[in-house]
Amino acid sequence: MIQRSACLRSLIQSFRAPPSLFQLGAYNCYTAQANSSLQKPSIYSDDEYADVDWDNLGFGINPADYMYTMKCSKDENFEQGQLSRYRNIELSPSAGVLNYGQGLYESTKAYKTKDGRVLLFRPDQHAFRLKMGAERLCMSSPSVDQFVNAVKEIAQANKRWVPPPGKGSLYMRPLLMGSGPVLGLAPAPEYTFLIFASPVGNYFKEGTAPLNLYIEEEFVRATPGGAGGVKTIGNYAPVLKAITRAKSRGFTDVLYLDSVNRKYLEEVSSCNIFIVKGNVISTPATNGTILEGVTRKSIMDIARDHGYQVEERAIPVDELVDADEVFCTGTAVVVGPVGSITYQNRRIEYKMGPGSVSGKLYSTLVGIQTGLIEDKKGWTIEI
Repeated sequence: MIQRSACLRSLIQSFRAPPSLFQLGAYNCYTAQANSSLQKPSIYSDDEYADVDWDNLGFGINPADYMYTMKCSKDENFEQGQLSRYRNIELSPSAGVLNYGQGLYESTKAYKTKDGRVLLFRPDQHAFRLKMGAERLCMSSPSVDQFVNAVKEIAQANKRWVPPPGKGSLYMRPLLMGSGPVLGLAPAPEYTFLIFASPVGNYFKEGTAPLNLYIEEEFVRATPGGAGGVKTIGNYAPVLKAITRAKSRGFTDVLYLDSVNRKYLEEVSSCNIFIVKGNVISTPATNGTILEGVTRKSIMDIARDHGYQVEERAIPVDELVDADEVFCTGTAVVVGPVGSITYQNRRIEYKMGPGSVSGKLYSTLVGIQTGLIEDKKGWTIEI
């Protein structure tokens, strides 16, 4: 008990230090295990909610109080992680993530229910996907239990940053990176897993308005045999050129075609794509170039529950002309209806409004995530 008290005093004193003194290895005594066994420390605020304008919450960084960090050496297992104040981290200039892009990220959310509970949505699926990505990039990774427990810890520590019901969600960003120094092209000798959090509203600045997509013909997102099927950080900077160009022309985002034939739909920059024709909902099959989205998987299950036929297949771009609806899915965007798609100077528009398929699926998904609909699938975890 004396040791814990000394640790807690040291932690509180370190919070008063200048930001420049914060280092990645700080707060070794304040582990997540200690946090679980102690009563609520005085460093937590008793405010029910953080001082945030919840009615004007966009999708930007508004860092919550605490972050979570865990490390391990190459070919070893991650051990107990720790909570600390959100802060800058220190990295060697020769870190694997900086020199060779050896890094992965995930995204998951916490939701506040009307009766005050906080729910997580399928964090285990994000853990499985991180492990798959880590194997592809020759990285050590946390176990599924370690990942899920870390998400629980960061959500609990930042509970006052979870927006009120209907105002948004607490977005949590797990990162896995090669933090150890390396000069020659090789796996890093050390890995760091961390999670930070930020309350968010709608992903696109248009809010819930229909998306206007542009089909990119010059750039591709991924190629067969590459890493398009895992959530590596290297998949995202290359699409910025196409996104910037599309937005300068008034579009919301970019829809990419396959790199081989340039005629099959792949995905949007940061979300999966679905098309609706009658009672059939189709989405491109994951074949190594398309990310297996957790929201994508959830929407497919929900659609089947609603009686729709769901297909995973190659979708020629020509099918967009006859589609009844098109929508996107992702942790950030949730379910985004598409109002139009422009391809080769031709604009194709889609029906929207009450009774849309995407609207039904969105309502069911969000209802489960926020506790308004009974979770019969075991997707949510209450913290």
